[in-house]
Amino acid sequence: MTATLTSRPPATGRAGQGGFLRTLHAEWTKFRTVRGWVLATAGALLATIVVGLLGTAAPAPGGRGAHSASYPEGPGGEAVNDSFYFVRKTLTGDGALTVHLRSLTGVADTGTGRTARGAQPWAKAGIIVKENLTQGSPYAAVMATGGHGVRMQYNYTHDTAGPPGEVSQGSPRWLRLVRSGDRLTGSTSTDGSHWTKVGHAKVPGLARTVQAGLFATSPQAKQDTAAGTGFSPAVATGTFGRPALTGDWSQGAWSGTQVGGDAGTSGSYTNTSEGGFTQTDGGGFTVTGAGDIAPVVGGPVMGVGFSAENFLVGTFAGLIVVIAVATVFITGEYRRGLLRTTMAATPLRGRVLGAKALVAGGVAFAMGLVAAAITVPLGERSARGRGFHVFPVTSATEVRVMVGTGLLCAAAAVLALGAGALLRRSGAAVALVIASIVLPFLLATSGVLPPGVSAWLLRVTPAAGFAIQQTLPQYTQVLSVYEPSTGYYPLAPWVGLAVLCGYATLALGLAVVRLRGRDV
Repeated sequence: MTATLTSRPPATGRAGQGGFLRTLHAEWTKFRTVRGWVLATAGALLATIVVGLLGTAAPAPGGRGAHSASYPEGPGGEAVNDSFYFVRKTLTGDGALTVHLRSLTGVADTGTGRTARGAQPWAKAGIIVKENLTQGSPYAAVMATGGHGVRMQYNYTHDTAGPPGEVSQGSPRWLRLVRSGDRLTGSTSTDGSHWTKVGHAKVPGLARTVQAGLFATSPQAKQDTAAGTGFSPAVATGTFGRPALTGDWSQGAWSGTQVGGDAGTSGSYTNTSEGGFTQTDGGGFTVTGAGDIAPVVGGPVMGVGFSAENFLVGTFAGLIVVIAVATVFITGEYRRGLLRTTMAATPLRGRVLGAKALVAGGVAFAMGLVAAAITVPLGERSARGRGFHVFPVTSATEVRVMVGTGLLCAAAAVLALGAGALLRRSGAAVALVIASIVLPFLLATSGVLPPGVSAWLLRVTPAAGFAIQQTLPQYTQVLSVYEPSTGYYPLAPWVGLAVLCGYATLALGLAVVRLRGRDV
C-alpha cells in the first residue's frame, strides 16, 4: 500500500495576524518604557485642560450672577431667542386668524446719536399661535419680514419661504393662520381673496388652549464699518387691520405682552423706543417690538456666554506636544540606528509603520478623549457659577465633541508619524506638521486674516479637522457673522475631520512606500 503525502499551504493569515500583534506589542512596549514620551503625553493632557479652563476663566461683566446662567430652550433642547411683543387672545381648539398687514417699518440706533429708518432684513410682523407665554414654548407663525418676503416658521429651527417682496402701504399682505389639532397652516394673499399656501407645521402635543394673535420683533441691525462688523439695537413696527377670527376665542379686549421681558440675545430696544401696541378706531393695531423668535447662534449676537468648543481651546497646545512625541517615535529610531534592528526582527516594513501608527494614534486618542471629558463639564460648571450663559447641546453632540477631540489628536499624531518617516528629521517634521495644523487654526480663528482667507485655510489644510469640535449651528434665518473668528467652520464636523484624516493617510502611505523602497 502506497501512502500519498500532500502538503498544506502555510496559515499565512493567522501567522500574519500573530506577527502584527507581536509587532504592535513591541511598539507599545517601546513607547511606554520611554519615560520622556509618557511624561510628554501627560503634559499634553494637562496643557489641553489648563489652557482651556484658563482661556474661559474671565469674570462675567457686571460681577458674579450678573447674567442668567442658561438660555431658554426650545422643544428640541436647542438654545433659543424668544422675545417679541405679542397682542393676544386665547384660542381653544381649532380656529383661524386672518389679518391685513398694511406695513412693516423699523428703526435702528446707529450709536452716533442718529437713527436709521427701515425694517431690518429679518424683522418680523405677523400672526403667531403659541402654547403659552413661557420662553421656548412651541409655536407656529406666518409673517412678513423686512427683506426675505413672507415666511412660515415654527418651533424656532423650521423656516419655509413664501412669496418674496416687502410689505408697504402700496404693497400690503394678508396673512392667515389656521389651526386643526396639532397641525397649523399659514397662507398669504395680496388682495384678501386669492390665497397662497406658505407652509404647514405639525406641533405634536400642542395644548388645546393656546395663546394666539399678532406680533412684531426685530433683531439687531448689522453694520459694516472700518473697525469691522457691528450690531446696533433695532425695533420693528407692524401696522395691522382688524383681525378676523373663527373658532372659540376668548371674549373681551386684546392683551399686550412683552414675551421674554426683554429683547433677547439677538436685539435690544433703542433708548427712544419701547415695545407696545395701540388700537385704532377701526379695530386695527400698531405693534412695536424687538428681539427675535429663532435659535440662538454664536458670534457677536450670542450675548455673554460660552459653547463647548470654547472650553477646548487648549487643544492646540496639547496637539503641539502630541505632534512632537509622534514624530520622535519614528525619527528617534533613525537617529539612534535602532530602526535597522526593528526591521531585522520584522522584515515587513509596512507592518512596523502600521504598528507605530496604531500606538501613536491610540495614545493621542486617549489623551484627547480624556482631556475633553474633563475640560468640558468643568468649564461649563465654572462658567455657570460665574454667571455666564452656556450654550446647550444634546448629549449626542457632546459625545461627538469629546470623541472627535480624541480622533483629532489621533489623526494629527499619525500625520506627524508619517511626516517623520518621510523627512527623517525631527525638527523639520514637527515644524511642518505644526505649520499645517496648529498655525492655520490660530490664524483663522484669531480674526487677523480676511474671512475668505480664513475659511479657505480651514477647508484645504489639515486644520480643517478642528471642525469636529464645533457645536454652534448656523441658520439662514438668523442674523449673525458666520466666520471662523466667531466659531463657525466652513466644513461640517465630520467632513472637516475627514480632510485631516486624508492628509494623515496620505503621509503614512507615502512613508510606507519610501520605507519599502530604500534602505533604512
